[in-house]
Amino acid sequence: MIGLLALAATAVLADPAPPAPEPVVFANNWKAQAAQGGFYQALADGTYLAHGLAVEIRQGGPQVNNRPLLPAGRIDFLLTGNLLQSFDNVKNGVPTRAVAALFQKDPQALIAHPGQGYESFDSLKGAPVVLIAKDAQFTWWQWLKAAHGFRDEQLRPYNYALGQFLTNPRALQQGYSVAEPIYVEREAGFVPVVHLLADHGFSTYSTLIEAREETVRTRPDLVQRFVDASIIGWTNYLYGDHRAANTLILKENPEMTEIELEASLALLKSQGIVDSGAALTQGIGAMTMERIRAFYDAMVAAGLYRPNDVDLSQVADTRFIGKGMGLDVKARLTGAAGTP
Repeated sequence: MIGLLALAATAVLADPAPPAPEPVVFANNWKAQAAQGGFYQALADGTYLAHGLAVEIRQGGPQVNNRPLLPAGRIDFLLTGNLLQSFDNVKNGVPTRAVAALFQKDPQALIAHPGQGYESFDSLKGAPVVLIAKDAQFTWWQWLKAAHGFRDEQLRPYNYALGQFLTNPRALQQGYSVAEPIYVEREAGFVPVVHLLADHGFSTYSTLIEAREETVRTRPDLVQRFVDASIIGWTNYLYGDHRAANTLILKENPEMTEIELEASLALLKSQGIVDSGAALTQGIGAMTMERIRAFYDAMVAAGLYRPNDVDLSQVADTRFIGKGMGLDVKARLTGAAGTP
């Protein structure tokens, strides 16, 4: 008996219990939806746990501003819209870094009624009415004017409701290319013309993961594990069985529907929002300083910044991405290493 006890004690010492997963709070910039699907996939299928992380995803929304929580240390990672927010953080001395860009294309788009002569992007600058929200009027609308000849005379305020657009066939409206077209078809029964700004020079990355500078500097392993798991989650959401993620999204955001989630996922894939460009060979989440600099130069030309407003070396840390993470998973799920 004593021998058996000794052997058991030795076995316990030789095979200690695995460490408890590390708590991580990840805050989003909007309510749960397919555009965040990869993160919910990594949570639902255990990918985060497999990377030693106990992740809590907190929703954003129209009445929720999670941005101040990151520099305040109340969350660990933050999902942000595009590089303009990262530029502003550096310009204003907010100690954060972008560590991955899950969207190669920003889904921001201009949408139009079909049959009104708006099939080409160049024709949009002749529209009599363009519905743009206040925040966009001071950002990418300025770029549209500088780069494509749009005029302030066209501008009308957009209140995030479809009524003005649907009742005026000659109007254009801003929209998220993986959301508003679905709502238009559902409410009005027609498929709108959709022009992605990303396809016409608005080259920002989108759906960026940001971390505090201190976390990046002192806890690179934590950042790497969260980024890796999120990339695998996105790969599985795009190409694998995403039902568990959708179930979790619907639980978090009951306003969403299964039909809407599937339609949005199809648009994410068909428009190359997540998996295009460098992501095809370097893995989802890829970003380069060259592209960041080129986008900044375009925003300087649009009058949003002066040349030396932002120290671009402080905007992003690219050492956590571009390593081919998830490409093997994609190849297994699609049966080919290239684009499915």
